[in-house]
Amino acid sequence: MPIVDSAIYVHGQRTQTPPDFESTLEQLRSGGGTCWLGLYRPTIEEINTAAEEFGLHPLAVEDTLESHQRAKMDSYGDHTLLVLRPARYLDDVETIEFGELHVYTGPNFVITARQAEVPDLANVRHRMESSPDLLAMGTVAIQYAIIDQVVDEYEPVADGLEVDVEEIEADLFSGNYGVSRRIYELFREVTEFQKAVAPLERVMTTLRNRLTTGASAWGPSPEDAEVDEPEATELDRYLADVQDHVVHLNERISGMRSLLANALSLSSTLSSQAAAQAGVEQNEQMKKISAWAAIIFAPSLVGAVYGMNFENMPELDWPFGYYGALGLMLGVGVTLWAVFRHNKWL
Repeated sequence: MPIVDSAIYVHGQRTQTPPDFESTLEQLRSGGGTCWLGLYRPTIEEINTAAEEFGLHPLAVEDTLESHQRAKMDSYGDHTLLVLRPARYLDDVETIEFGELHVYTGPNFVITARQAEVPDLANVRHRMESSPDLLAMGTVAIQYAIIDQVVDEYEPVADGLEVDVEEIEADLFSGNYGVSRRIYELFREVTEFQKAVAPLERVMTTLRNRLTTGASAWGPSPEDAEVDEPEATELDRYLADVQDHVVHLNERISGMRSLLANALSLSSTLSSQAAAQAGVEQNEQMKKISAWAAIIFAPSLVGAVYGMNFENMPELDWPFGYYGALGLMLGVGVTLWAVFRHNKWL
């Protein structure tokens, strides 16, 4: 079993570190408390074992087994499944790497099934264990801490995307109009990022309502009864802070989407203008080439006619025939040059 860490907490203090599911359940039944179990890349058999031991709903387990789920929180009677899409920005390739985190939360347990390197749940656990008063508020507090970590790790991703957007704007206004593909790829990344962040507003609202009503939206929950009104108010402040961060992130993402949509439109317009300008310049060049071709062709035609050397060509016996032919070629060339010059072909 890929258990990264397993602990049982009583009043915010770690009292046990069970090595497996069976020991965890045994100690929960005998001593009470709250279990926090962390799994890393669990297999199908391991997920099924966890579901059997903790009584997880088959539909929730199915979501975990299928993976590639959208960010959401579903309720299944006495427990919930929270799906998060953690992310990190890869500077070397200028792209986002998305992960997936499934958080099962029941009256006295939290199970995290992490499929990627992010988020840093060890940091979350250390933070909570150093704040026993917060940890003692129950499983909702652990949910808050996990979401808070994921949202904090979204900030560098948003910063990286904003830098990419600024680079695209600089490319466009510097005359590099061939960035449409990069704009489209970045637009898709921003859209995927928004899909990960946007649902968290609803999740935070649900969690906050759960505290204010004293019961969850899916029925009474034993851990809610353990959180008295002052603690609920304090925990609600933490949840509200995360919700504010989520709202701010969504605003930043919406701004980036608008900028990229405008950039894509501008790139298309500038590319069309550049193509039209290139066509105009090419047309001007063709005019010049055609004009000089005509000027050269006309004297060549006169020379070709008088170069046939037929016996009955009167100009052959004319003393000024040679000079007349040269004059004719020159006159035709000058005339054509003047005409093309007047029409601004030359």
